[in-house]
Amino acid sequence: MNRIIPGVDSVQPVLDRAVETLGAPGVVVEIQRRDAQWWGSAGAADTRSGRPRQSDERFRIGSATKAFTATVVLHLVGEGRVSLDDSVERWLPGLVRTDHYDGRAITVRQLLNQTSGLFNYVQDPALAANAVGDAWFAHRYDRFTPEDLVTIALSNPPTGAPGERFMYSNTNYILAALIVERITGQAFGDELERRIVRPLGLTGTYLPGNEPGIRGAHPVHYSTLFSPDPKPAIHDATEMNQTYAWSAGGLISTTGDLNRFVGALLGGRILPAAELAEMLTTVPTEGAGWIPGTRYGLGVFAQTLPCGATVWGNGGATYGSWVYSMGTRDGSHLVTAQINGDWSGLSTFNDVLEAQFCPA
Repeated sequence: MNRIIPGVDSVQPVLDRAVETLGAPGVVVEIQRRDAQWWGSAGAADTRSGRPRQSDERFRIGSATKAFTATVVLHLVGEGRVSLDDSVERWLPGLVRTDHYDGRAITVRQLLNQTSGLFNYVQDPALAANAVGDAWFAHRYDRFTPEDLVTIALSNPPTGAPGERFMYSNTNYILAALIVERITGQAFGDELERRIVRPLGLTGTYLPGNEPGIRGAHPVHYSTLFSPDPKPAIHDATEMNQTYAWSAGGLISTTGDLNRFVGALLGGRILPAAELAEMLTTVPTEGAGWIPGTRYGLGVFAQTLPCGATVWGNGGATYGSWVYSMGTRDGSHLVTAQINGDWSGLSTFNDVLEAQFCPA
């Protein structure tokens, strides 16, 4: 699989450093540059047995799911079945209507570019308390409906007026998928399969629903369970119910599938030109406590590297898995990286991107 690609000699030391210095259990990177591919790894899929990482492993991709969800919505926009300027109220009447929220004032576009002002349900105090440390074990199989998650979000105050500013919220993408279901009359997972997964041949990508395990080959997902302890214990968090993330962060995929998806998306092979242009129209993220050097579009973001190069794609973090999948604007040069641990931060991904997209 490995072919000569400029800059890969600088990538392997980054992977080794992630394991040896930052303590990551294992890390994989797959690089695609036109017809050349390179795959590299360090560390282990299972630290107990020493089993190495494999190129076909599936893993949870967290918020990289949002790029898929936005693409499904923009498919419907291209078909003339919904407008980005439609209100949430039009498609989900009465669902977003409280003393603090009015779905008539929030548009589909504001859901997708994270400017709706809707509270992020994962930050709800009661939900968050059940998601950290030992409490996680008691609640990892809890099931949520999308409506449950929206109700939790709406019980908290807004983060701003609609359209006022970027503020990251998973609630936006739960509502976006509910709109897809209302328009199509089909389950969101079925629309995702029909419009993206099957046409692109993404054989390792699926939305697990209530299924707690990961099908096929996969690494152990090691997690601190987001404990505030300065020296937290590390746990196996592979098995869990991700209905709490659903269309905002529930997908399972592979490095190869993510490169194929992002390459096809940026290369104009999934969305019509007008809808792709909407997706790549960005808002600033400064002041939101989000990833530095980024601007957010519709389910994807642009990141400007220290050398001045800009890459596009998405990333995600969930229990035991951090993922980054980025590429050049034309989709001809792609990098997907995954760490099967959730404590080593973004530095490894940034270093990999610089090794690939910044000229020596």
